[in-house]
Amino acid sequence: MEEAGQKLKRVRERLRLKFRDVEEASARIAARYHNDEFLVALSRLADIENKGTMPSVYRLYSLCAIYRLDMAEVLSWYGISLSALPGDADVIQQTRTHAIGFHSDEGEVQVPLALDPGIDLSRTTYLSRVIQRWGTLPLMLLKNLDLRNFRYGFIGTEDWFMFPLIPPGSLVVIDDTRRRIATSGWTSEFDRPIYFLEHREGYLCGWCNLREGQLIVQPHPASPCEAEIYTYPADIEVVGQVTSVALTLGLSPPRPNRS
Repeated sequence: MEEAGQKLKRVRERLRLKFRDVEEASARIAARYHNDEFLVALSRLADIENKGTMPSVYRLYSLCAIYRLDMAEVLSWYGISLSALPGDADVIQQTRTHAIGFHSDEGEVQVPLALDPGIDLSRTTYLSRVIQRWGTLPLMLLKNLDLRNFRYGFIGTEDWFMFPLIPPGSLVVIDDTRRRIATSGWTSEFDRPIYFLEHREGYLCGWCNLREGQLIVQPHPASPCEAEIYTYPADIEVVGQVTSVALTLGLSPPRPNRS
């Protein structure tokens, strides 16, 4: 199997670039950003191509710019797949609620490609028994669902603020075009707007009331948490309104008692 350095060498030779050409071009990039880390010296380029030396992120950027290569693809030559980032995020259990920085063009999702034609979707069904074939689709294909206007948040595994509507460990979809706090228009707790908020110490998800320059964030009545009050907008920002919730069904952390 061809090593990453050899692939870079082959690209350079196809472009008919000499070591000196690459060094001089990278020097211009380094000067543009006032950072010598972008410089790919002759000896360093020789080591990258012939000795399997891993370039720094700065030098890799310069090489990708000079060779007109996609940096994500070149990283994959070194065994680093950016598409695996969302999946690898599960190696640590986050107790704090936080925003998710992955974009819809990163990663793949398992989707059912074929269903039993006799399935009756009007009735509750065990889908695992009627899915005939599974496949993977890049998350970027989900842009057809207008996900570019959405952000994502993870409800910490110790965040009981909106339980049981939004249990700890849930993934929420946030519409950041809906940042204005609604004061009426709902008939029950199920259609009352829930907002994802950022404050000085982290993130919070809950119902909101505005009162004389203060934002009162209300928990679900069944939650063991108390309402929190912030000076608005100095101490808290509305990221957007929660539009969808994905729950993890399984073992959950012990529910704390009310204080």
